Amino acid sequence: MKPPKKSAIIAAFAAIYLIWGSTYLGILFAIESIPPMLMSGSRYLLAGVIMYGLARMQGAPRSGWGDWRTAAIIGAALLLGGNGGVTIAEQWVPSGLAAVVVATVPIYMVLLGWLMKTAPRPTSAVWLGLAGGFAGVALLLAPNADVTTQQYPQLRLGMLVLLCSAFLWSAGSIYSRRAQNAPSPFLAAGQQMICGGGLMLLAGLLTGELPRFDIHRVTWLSFGAWVYLVLIGAIVGFTAYIWLLRHCDPAKVATYAYVNPIVAVMLGAGFAGETLTLRTVLAATLIIGSVALVITAEQWKRKPAPVAAPAPVAD
Repeated sequence: MKPPKKSAIIAAFAAIYLIWGSTYLGILFAIESIPPMLMSGSRYLLAGVIMYGLARMQGAPRSGWGDWRTAAIIGAALLLGGNGGVTIAEQWVPSGLAAVVVATVPIYMVLLGWLMKTAPRPTSAVWLGLAGGFAGVALLLAPNADVTTQQYPQLRLGMLVLLCSAFLWSAGSIYSRRAQNAPSPFLAAGQQMICGGGLMLLAGLLTGELPRFDIHRVTWLSFGAWVYLVLIGAIVGFTAYIWLLRHCDPAKVATYAYVNPIVAVMLGAGFAGETLTLRTVLAATLIIGSVALVITAEQWKRKPAPVAAPAPVAD
């Protein structure tokens, strides 16, 4: 396989750093007047159909049942369980805070890699980062004086949903690197979005969201956010992520996890009036710092040792 150009890698990282950081605010605006699973399902289903059609028009071969089975598993883990959980949780959790909790993805990936015996045992530095990350999560889950008694159960439920979503996203990401995928990453991304979007729509129907959806009550802000999530968040952002998983080390790809929260917190504070408490700042600093430590330690651990120069051959 021909190695990708450096400019393409930089552009893909910029997409998952900045675009995905902005999708938390987009989700918040979109679900103001559209039920969460119907919003996410229609978003990914439409984006998947567009991506699949474009890939086929550019000559990508038709996929077999094995590729569709893989796409369904990845779509269920990354989109239904991962992104769908985030969308549900943002009904109760501020968008910036949701991004902070989701930043635990690299921590899950390290633990899963070790438990599945696909990665060595974490080093002391990694264990320190893991402990710090979970300490930050515990700080967020602890009773908060800034939250009313009525709000706290919903906030805690939302953060627990986010933790489960981060776990499913991590498991799906690890699986996607080793599973049989379509040769074209763009076709594979389209298949995964079609399957994940279809599963989310089904979940929305089964949970009774359809009677609560009234197209005449959808605001222009929600509709605009939905369009942004389809064209930019899904087609550009998700495709860039799937492409990077094929061409870059997972630890490097996972660095988006400590850039997204910064972008999301700034946008949430600037455009949604979300307030930053001292507790949130401390927890975010602890989680993001711990994730940075874990990723850095993993990169150093995988860095090959320098090879000694061969001894000169005597004449």
